[in-house]
Amino acid sequence: MALRMWASSTANALKISCASKAHLSPAFSLSRCFSTVLDGLKYADSHEWVKHEGSVATIGITDHAQDHLGEVVFVELPEAGGSVSKGKGFGAVESVKATSDVNSPISGEVVEVNSKLTETPGLINSSPYEDGWMIKVKPSSPSELESLMGPKEYTKFCEEEDAAH
Repeated sequence: MALRMWASSTANALKISCASKAHLSPAFSLSRCFSTVLDGLKYADSHEWVKHEGSVATIGITDHAQDHLGEVVFVELPEAGGSVSKGKGFGAVESVKATSDVNSPISGEVVEVNSKLTETPGLINSSPYEDGWMIKVKPSSPSELESLMGPKEYTKFCEEEDAAH
């Protein structure tokens, strides 16, 4: 119990939330958080995140998504200069388990692509919110950001989604 309280206090101090909980056998009632949700980001129900800074929005897949995918072995990304549309696929992530399309949570022009992912796709697993970002977009409709979830809503969404499976 003391460990859980310490972990909860630490998570609160670091502004980290649990998006997924593993349910252990009834003999062990501790829940374990293995997905991180960060404050300051917006989240799509297709498990992409957006960090809007100035005129550019950085997009990647969430820790929750990479956790469910498993080890990422290949990433397909668009070219800089192209455009993305909200809710439409812009690339794919291939893992040891499956290949998944990656949808854009907003519309706009791709201004930068994370070329490091070509050589080191595992950055999506080890650092989904930092080194594992996928594309940077100049939003064409910044108001689309308002339709995305905040950290608390996304955490609840993930918990409900996991409970349904």
